[in-house]
Amino acid sequence: LPFPRFKVQGTHPDCSIVLHFQELEAECLQRIRSERHSPGQAGQGCPTEWDGVSCWPALPLGQSRGVACPEILSVFKKSKGLIQRNCTEWGWSPPSPPYHSACQLETLGSSNDTEAKAHGTPGTRGHFVTMKVLYTCGYSTSLAALLLAIGIFCCFRKLHCTRNSIHIHFFTSFILRGTAVFIKDRVLFSDESIDHCTMSTVTCKAAIAFFQYSVLANFYWLLVEGLYLQTLLLLTFTCDRSYTWGYVLIGWGVPMFTVGVWVLTRLQYDNHGCWDDYSSVYWWVIKAPILLAIFVNFLIFLNVTRMLAQKIRCPDLSRTHKQQYMRLTKSTLLLIPLFGVHYVVFALFPEHVGVDARLYFELVLGSYQGFLVALLYCFLNGEVQAEIRRNWGTWQRSMESNVFNLATQDFTA
Repeated sequence: LPFPRFKVQGTHPDCSIVLHFQELEAECLQRIRSERHSPGQAGQGCPTEWDGVSCWPALPLGQSRGVACPEILSVFKKSKGLIQRNCTEWGWSPPSPPYHSACQLETLGSSNDTEAKAHGTPGTRGHFVTMKVLYTCGYSTSLAALLLAIGIFCCFRKLHCTRNSIHIHFFTSFILRGTAVFIKDRVLFSDESIDHCTMSTVTCKAAIAFFQYSVLANFYWLLVEGLYLQTLLLLTFTCDRSYTWGYVLIGWGVPMFTVGVWVLTRLQYDNHGCWDDYSSVYWWVIKAPILLAIFVNFLIFLNVTRMLAQKIRCPDLSRTHKQQYMRLTKSTLLLIPLFGVHYVVFALFPEHVGVDARLYFELVLGSYQGFLVALLYCFLNGEVQAEIRRNWGTWQRSMESNVFNLATQDFTA
């Protein structure tokens, strides 16, 4: 059986577990129906049975069969336990040892319902609850840092320039991404009585579409950061304001067009669920542009590194320009591989490889990327720090002057 896809960018991974068990159940029930309509399959013994976790093929009376723990549960416990059942005169015997013992999981519910078996397991459920708390803290921290950074860039007039304008757009894409995560969680997981793995409403589809747009915008504004840095190095004496609308078109327009095509495609050919099924072939409508942006950014990364070495060695370049290049380059060259390498690695490797690393990197560590961006482009920026110190000094002198004037007036009065 193919291993389930653990894409975590638009859906919680516990849904993959539920859907995986549902697929196994559907295959087992199909086998049971086929055996009922096949006269040769009838006879003494135990028929094929689905016990809520595994499918037990038909077995003659007096024999036993063993199955391994479901492979998907190895995400949480590295167990290779074996469960056995005997075919007796009274039918199938209970699993021995029980699943929770053989597979090193908490006690499963007594219900035979698939979701109760897979999704309701306290051990697996607690695993994802912990990750949800971690990435909620991460996105909250990132949102606070990004809003503060945007406020700093907007408040100080001397920081108004094309470079910082691009940074503000980049920050905004992270804010949209964090907001989309909270909206998605609210729509899909606020009501525990609703099976979010099978729900199919306009609201949940809109939430997933908005999330995909924010992710695409995130990657394309990172691409714009790389393009701007390359343009700055190539066209030193060109007014960069003439490129601003082109950057906006790439950063916001391309994701809008891509998501529009994806939405129309899903509506026409694959309109089921909440559109968070990443095993669908139409997922490549979103995935391919992201991989393209990362690939172009990687080429820019190599080209900028080459050009920067040439610029720094150039004797005709002023010290001010060298410092400007170095400040921007250090931040951008760090972000390009940081944001792109992990996505390429996870996209090219099989889905069952590095599942634990994929979950924690994309869900938990990915939530702090916005904070890192604000730190590099704003809080650690020497130009920003100098402007804040200058305005702080001006404000202090103004306050001291006001206090002195008030004291003088009281004395003369």
